[in-house]
Amino acid sequence: MSSNPVAETVASLIPRAKAELAELVAFKSVADFDQFPKSESEGAANWVADALRTEGFQDVALLDTPDGTQSVYGYLPGPEGARTVLLYAHYDVQPPLDEAAWTSPPFELTERDGRWYGRGAADCKGGVIMHLLALRALKANGGVPVHIKVIAEGSEEMGTGGLERYAEEHPDLLTADTIVIGDAGNFRVGLPTVTSTLRGMTLVRVQIDTLEGNLHSGQFGGAAPDALAALIRVLDSLRAEDGSTTVDGLAPESRWDGLQYDEEQFRRDAKVLDGVQLIGSGSVADRIWARPAVTVLGIDCPPVVGATPSVQAGARALVSLRVPPGVDAVEATKLLQAHLETRTPWGARVSVEQVGQGQAFSADTTSPAYAAMAEAMAVAYPGQEMQYAGQGGSIPLCNTLASLYPQAEILLIGLSEPEAQIHAVNESVSPEELERLSVAEALFLRNYAAN
Repeated sequence: MSSNPVAETVASLIPRAKAELAELVAFKSVADFDQFPKSESEGAANWVADALRTEGFQDVALLDTPDGTQSVYGYLPGPEGARTVLLYAHYDVQPPLDEAAWTSPPFELTERDGRWYGRGAADCKGGVIMHLLALRALKANGGVPVHIKVIAEGSEEMGTGGLERYAEEHPDLLTADTIVIGDAGNFRVGLPTVTSTLRGMTLVRVQIDTLEGNLHSGQFGGAAPDALAALIRVLDSLRAEDGSTTVDGLAPESRWDGLQYDEEQFRRDAKVLDGVQLIGSGSVADRIWARPAVTVLGIDCPPVVGATPSVQAGARALVSLRVPPGVDAVEATKLLQAHLETRTPWGARVSVEQVGQGQAFSADTTSPAYAAMAEAMAVAYPGQEMQYAGQGGSIPLCNTLASLYPQAEILLIGLSEPEAQIHAVNESVSPEELERLSVAEALFLRNYAAN
């Protein structure tokens, strides 16, 4: 990184950032209070609030959102007449999954092979630290040139929409000229990237029933309709022979025109086993950023251990459908529900319940904020030009903010590059990425104020 005062300040603050991230990672802030104590999430929220107060933020508040969690808000005034920038991150995390599979404890930040390991290190407690680093660097080098609002969400990973509903009920709170969402990531380590599109999603639960109760498979199997077999047939109908998603009425052939994803690199990033084919058609970027993708998230049926020789009377599954920009998630939900109902065989009884939904997002990359970010990233990543990529995941809050503040520019950056393995065991963050992106965010704020 070329030497400049902002970069030098951020570099000097990295040891403090590591210590702070360790404190924040130590909170088991999973917003599922059936699994994890609510006090852990409250502790993380208070940590963020205290950090904002220490940096001179005003009006710091723990916002009680409708889903029973808390989001942290703070306001740092800038020069009179300056623009306002909203910085977003979330302090809640995914469950650690199988803790025994972690090389080091998931809630204990551990340095190994040049990376810092821990649940939330990249997604998205590292994003909280990134925002703090950028602001500290500016304060040490002439001051923060814009008004800053910070919002740290407490239930992003659960998708329960608490902050979305709160923002809709208090529309003046988060109003800003530009919004920086610190919950995305570079295409790969060292390649500065803004995420310009997000797929939306719908989540449905399908229940199939055929019998009043389970039956002996020897006495009744072969004629009695098996609900689990019916469910398997329905789920199989959601994919073509090559694995492409096939929901009746949903166009499957959109294309991605931006940054391309090399197939061999994708295989390495996704850790695809040798000899196993990728699914779908078109480029990898087409498949993960521009086209719908169905995933069966779970099936309720007897486990192998303890199973009896029975024809199953009922079975259900949780099905996710990612929808690309240009596809209305409400319409996609209707198509998915209709598909599941019409493809259910043998006259079996079927019910489809929607349990989650979020619209896709597409940013205006021609806006002044994107020019300011491109200039900043060129300094933070010497010799690299800022790239535009899509993201297959969803951040429903983006659409809420875009709807509430249609004139605001929205940029997505962050620490969740492929090596971070977010949502998986052994999640980690690259300290070099934390440093460079903090520099980029600080320089962006300075550039944006000057434009």
